[in-house]
Amino acid sequence: MSDPLWSLLIGALLIAMVLTGAALARILLTSAMVYLCIGYALGPASLGLIELDPSHHVSLLGRIAEVALLISLFTVGLRMGVPILDRRWILSLRLAFISMTITVGLIAAVGVSGLGLSWGAAVLLGGILAPTDPVLASGFKTERGTDPDSLRFSLAGEGALNDGTAFPFVLLGLGLLDKHGHDLRILHWWSVDLMWSTGGGLAIGAALSGVIGKLIVHLRTRHQQAIGLDEFVSLGIVAVTYGVAQLCHTSGFLAVFAAGLALQRVKEQPREGTTSLGVAPNFRRHAYGALATHSHHASAAMTDAVHGFNGQLEKLAELTMVLLVGAMLPYTTPWSALWWFIPLLFLVIRPVAVLAGTLGEPMDISQRAMIGWFGIRGIGSVFYLLFAIRYGVSGVLAQELITLTLASVAISILVHGVSIRPLLRWYIQRIASPRQPD
Repeated sequence: MSDPLWSLLIGALLIAMVLTGAALARILLTSAMVYLCIGYALGPASLGLIELDPSHHVSLLGRIAEVALLISLFTVGLRMGVPILDRRWILSLRLAFISMTITVGLIAAVGVSGLGLSWGAAVLLGGILAPTDPVLASGFKTERGTDPDSLRFSLAGEGALNDGTAFPFVLLGLGLLDKHGHDLRILHWWSVDLMWSTGGGLAIGAALSGVIGKLIVHLRTRHQQAIGLDEFVSLGIVAVTYGVAQLCHTSGFLAVFAAGLALQRVKEQPREGTTSLGVAPNFRRHAYGALATHSHHASAAMTDAVHGFNGQLEKLAELTMVLLVGAMLPYTTPWSALWWFIPLLFLVIRPVAVLAGTLGEPMDISQRAMIGWFGIRGIGSVFYLLFAIRYGVSGVLAQELITLTLASVAISILVHGVSIRPLLRWYIQRIASPRQPD
């Protein structure tokens, strides 16, 4: 296909998504569902314009998935304005650590007993499929601000955190398969791959982003320097925090998520003798230059600009990755186990893991049911699949993992996508209606 035709195709797709966004919402379709179908049509099963076998193009596909995941995690962090020590984080943490660990264990048990996998391969499968996606459920994106809806906030927080907390289990599976470059040492896995990777990644991301954000605000408000190029601020923070975290052998994904959280919490630095231009949204009526250098509004102006830029990048990342998932689907193989494994994953394993991981948490049955259902698989699962192949998983096992992962992600995009709007409407009506006395 020639470059002009590629340009025409991509441009037409982007413009069509802008023009048809509202219409898709009315017919219970999400943009990801459309991207998936278009990707399948462009793949080897139909037009043959995208032919990227995940076994043979693992480096390219892995890098694309890595970048898409970093953009998504940073953007989610920018949206979550709840203070770090707020109790509302507890549910997200329990889902991302306890429920995810239970999910890995249940998938591993099913992999051994039902799919005939070895324990190493089954744990690896659990690590690949355990992460949920904070991006593909566009109807569930948490709102910016300090008082978001608890359901949206919990799902977004879980999806952002468990993309990083799943990594130690992927390494554990690779270690059991002797594919991670060294013999598995449980003490090393527990202390370095799990504890240090998680805690160190969060600390590094928060510290670096906080320092960079404060430095930029100081230069803008005290010296009228470093103004503009907020897009570079966004990309620079993502690159720096990810690079430092990786060099320190910590989770780069958690570092980037923490960087987004820290940047949107950089405080204003008011100068003596100055007054505020007002509260949002009134102060945003002023020109960017006035806000960016005003000591009462420079931080808000910076985070608003960074969030707007990353929000658009996030949409491009979603488009790219879901198109590629659709194009890769023909590389899966027919497997009768898919007919029972995927329903088991969505209807049994996920709800059981949520129930067990949140025991004692003050939630009503509707909220618990919604969280149990919306365990959406997406970019994180695709990245960890490609990561495993890049680290030596090959042959029959690689093909089985490709089939299970891509099929699970594709079915998740479809079934969760078509159900998200009616279920969300039901949930909102339920919590809005007054409770009847017993």
